[in-house]
Amino acid sequence: MSNNNKPVVKLISKPESLLRTIYTACRTCYSADSPINIYDSAGDEEKMLKLISRVISSGHYSTIEHIQISFAISNVSRACTHQLVRHRHMSFSQKSQRYVKEKGLFDYIIPPTIEKNAELKQKFENFMKEISEKYQEFVEAGIPAEDARFVLPNAAASSMVASLNLREMIHLANLRLCTRAQYEIRTMVKMMCDELIKTEPWLKDYLVPKCVRSGFCDEDKSCGRMPKKEDVILKN
Repeated sequence: MSNNNKPVVKLISKPESLLRTIYTACRTCYSADSPINIYDSAGDEEKMLKLISRVISSGHYSTIEHIQISFAISNVSRACTHQLVRHRHMSFSQKSQRYVKEKGLFDYIIPPTIEKNAELKQKFENFMKEISEKYQEFVEAGIPAEDARFVLPNAAASSMVASLNLREMIHLANLRLCTRAQYEIRTMVKMMCDELIKTEPWLKDYLVPKCVRSGFCDEDKSCGRMPKKEDVILKN
């Protein structure tokens, strides 16, 4: 098993001229000048951020779709990756259980709720060992890995390269940083956001839970961080 239940996340690719590219897209919509001239003459960061903020606030999100970002992600469960791949505007290259045979005890992730209970943790680990032994038995009997994998659990650790544009990155953060999101994907997405904010600190105001951006909670059950949507509407 993995010695660390925490995801491993690394930003591996993003445009060096991220801010200038977005500014060029924004300015092009309101200028008679050519995009290349706008790009070449851009340089005042405060001016660029002011326009970008105004355009994003107006809902003109196509301007940030030009920015493609890639992350290397590992030590996450299949339960976590199954949630991530549901996001429509992302690209994934994931470790294949068809072509990569597990050898010995496979890596797996233990949820904190089980980790903190010594008795249940031991039962969990024993069960993972049983599954591993059964998987090895099938493989050694000549069963293809793509069929033997049917016994592997959602706890099995996986890895992937995940890419998305900045609009989807903000959308991902708004949804998955919510306290209602499952702990593992919430942790992973927070690490993705932190990696990007290291080099693009201006994004910290956008890579937040949706309630922080909207000022209210629209979930059925609220953590109490923000007032409920209906309460805000009634007050207004």
